[in-house]
Amino acid sequence: MKDIEQMLAEHPFFGGIEHADLAYLAGCAHNEIFEPGKTIFREGKPANAFYIIRQGDVALMLRDAPRGPLTIETLHEGDVMGWSWLFPPYQGRFDARANTITRVTTFDGTCLRKKCEQTPRLGYELMKRFAGSMADRFTQTRMQLIDVYGNPAHDS
Repeated sequence: MKDIEQMLAEHPFFGGIEHADLAYLAGCAHNEIFEPGKTIFREGKPANAFYIIRQGDVALMLRDAPRGPLTIETLHEGDVMGWSWLFPPYQGRFDARANTITRVTTFDGTCLRKKCEQTPRLGYELMKRFAGSMADRFTQTRMQLIDVYGNPAHDS
């Protein structure tokens, strides 16, 4: 079984980060298992973690009162989720629910923020990586919206 530091070294999100920095970050992490149907985090609730999905599928959802929860994306093994720990007021912006047995490495946001402030170089590196991940998610969401609503300028 791999330890957390070794898993980080092999994960693309952490690619190129120095070994000593990975060891430093691993001190904020632990492994968890979520059963199918279990909520991992909720929109509007305190957000103090980010996750690397090691195994399983997770639905990211928006709550819509008339229609109920709407799945906007399904994440899989290797995906990273949860960036609300980075930005005040540290509240979830989506719901996340395990669709299958899901194994994750969970990073404590308070611990990470403290380490990023103590080591600004590392904090900046993580911020760039999260910004890239968010940009990818926004692009995927944009493409979904185009699929759902089409391009009105071309619909005639």
